[in-house]
Amino acid sequence: MQPGEDAIAAVLRQDEVRISAAAVATVPGARAVPAWQRNAAPAPRSDGRPVIAIIIDDMGVDRRRSRQVVALSGPLTLAYLPYAADVGQQAANARRAGHEIMLHMPMEADGREDPGPQPLTVALGAEETRRRLAAQLDRLGSVVGANNHMGSRFTAHRAPMQVVVAELAARGLFFVDSRTTAGTVAEDVARAGGIPAVARDVFLDNELQAAAVRARLQETEGIARRRGSAIAIGHPHDATLAALAAWIATLRERGFVLVPVSAVVRMRTAVSG
Repeated sequence: MQPGEDAIAAVLRQDEVRISAAAVATVPGARAVPAWQRNAAPAPRSDGRPVIAIIIDDMGVDRRRSRQVVALSGPLTLAYLPYAADVGQQAANARRAGHEIMLHMPMEADGREDPGPQPLTVALGAEETRRRLAAQLDRLGSVVGANNHMGSRFTAHRAPMQVVVAELAARGLFFVDSRTTAGTVAEDVARAGGIPAVARDVFLDNELQAAAVRARLQETEGIARRRGSAIAIGHPHDATLAALAAWIATLRERGFVLVPVSAVVRMRTAVSG
């Protein structure tokens, strides 16, 4: 083992006990419903039409634009940064508006990008990694899962990702790999750790012009037609919000159904499982 991996292995052995206990239903012979299913936003019926999930990252810090996102027709999946002010109340308001909530986990990036306070880094020990993640999840309340904020360095490392997956598994949550690096192992580690996991297909707003966002939405539609589902990630930028509002208004006319990401998780993990 590499230095520190023995500690990680010990943590994972402890989690096997926690996960087994969490899987015991209160009714004898019944199987517990995982938290991600209990916390999922209702999904419209697709009736065989391709479905699209839109995740909006970086929620909570810019309060004005975050409120504009919540006001959009949904269901959307909103990934809140855990260090945003009053983030638990913000997330609760978004839930009441019919949206689905995820944790946007700050993770170490390659280079000098700053993921914000208390990020998960590859240099942390297993217990500190879990402590930070647990505190972040607890701030948001009823979530379905988590995806990575930045994380181009962290998600490329298997051992620290195993600690993250163990904590998500103990809580009955899923993971969405934002794919911020081609070298990511996050989705593979999550699946190996026994939790549902999917990866985003499209980033909507690497270019901050409404025309560019519209082009990425068309790309998302193409993936949904071919695969039956698509996951796109955007951010609370003015260009993104303007393009999304117009796009959502005509989506059903073009033969697509907007769903929370939990619906795509159900579809993709059922197929892969």
